[in-house]
Amino acid sequence: MASRNLSSIISLLLVLVAFTYTQASENIPHTTEKKIDVVVETTVYCQTCEHSGTWSLIGAKPIPSAKVSITCKSYKGHVSFYKVLETDKNGYLYAPLEGFKMQHILDHPLHSCFVKPLWSPLESCVLLSNVNYGLNGSPLRYENKRLHGSKYEAVIYAAGPLAFHPPDCSKTHY
Repeated sequence: MASRNLSSIISLLLVLVAFTYTQASENIPHTTEKKIDVVVETTVYCQTCEHSGTWSLIGAKPIPSAKVSITCKSYKGHVSFYKVLETDKNGYLYAPLEGFKMQHILDHPLHSCFVKPLWSPLESCVLLSNVNYGLNGSPLRYENKRLHGSKYEAVIYAAGPLAFHPPDCSKTHY
């Protein structure tokens, strides 16, 4: 009989603890933090020989699977973020800067990050062009573009189009 009473008391205590835990967890405010990503976008093209040496992209074709680097430096000049990414089948790059951290107000992406074309898979179009300062790194610009979702927001920075050009352009095209 004592064992039956003890097991009833233990069962009652377990139900009471479970009920208290359920009530307590319902009173805790659920934080629905919105995830905000910093995103960089650009498109990589193959510039025609006719426009090689200029910033013109007339007649240029997008380069799928081109490699592009994104580099961010701290306000002290140290590399704080570096990533190599690949363009899609349309030569377009949409790159969330996962892992990018601002340690100081001067580390803002507009001031600290730049994009460079690194490699073209097209043997006929492998030389870097300086379109949008691609040789030294194209600076980012904010064009008031954002993507909004219920729990997601992306702030998009553009690097402008980047380009490669063919290696066999004759001097008559300059």
